[in-house]
Amino acid sequence: MTGLTLEAAALLLDMDGTLVHSTGAVEAVWRLWCRRHGLDPEPVLAMCHGVRSREVIRALAPWLDLASEVALLDELEIRHGGAAESIAGARAVLDGLPADRWSLVTSASHRVARHRLDSAGLPLPRLLVGAEDVVRGKPDSEPYLLAASRLGLAPADCLVFEDAPAGIASALRAGCRVVQVGGTQRCDPAVTALIPNWGRVTVVVQEAGQLQVQLTA
Repeated sequence: MTGLTLEAAALLLDMDGTLVHSTGAVEAVWRLWCRRHGLDPEPVLAMCHGVRSREVIRALAPWLDLASEVALLDELEIRHGGAAESIAGARAVLDGLPADRWSLVTSASHRVARHRLDSAGLPLPRLLVGAEDVVRGKPDSEPYLLAASRLGLAPADCLVFEDAPAGIASALRAGCRVVQVGGTQRCDPAVTALIPNWGRVTVVVQEAGQLQVQLTA
């Protein structure tokens, strides 16, 4: 990709791995949780990225009380997640977006999302779709369908930025176009573009409020 310009009515943005560097922190928290319960961390770490904690618990430790373990993981995130670092260029892009033209769509809870964005020095969104807002989390299409609906837009008019296979699958199933942030290969051939960071993104707000998103290699 040498250069690509996309039109969108709004941007729907994942958080972990997309706006903030948090892979190490997320894995550290899950390792703490596994140690507490005497579980092998490797199956958990293979599943947890981009997926709600409740889906991981249901799949790998269904005998545990779901509500209390979700709450525990949120507490561990706040206590032990460390200071988040924003991905290069993310702050500049977010600062230039009208508040009604973007939403955060994350598998984290509202509490963890706000904590992580604040820690990374990133602005809080007016619209946040988090773990507690949906019945079925990523890779189901529900999170991105809900975000588009709450913005009053069709999914096809929204451009999603994601990093994890589960989130990319969720967005594509919802009918959104997807730009993958990070990685060396596209997680899905239907991904529109692959960029290393937000330094390759320029957003121009047009008179009618439409967003012109310019991507450079």
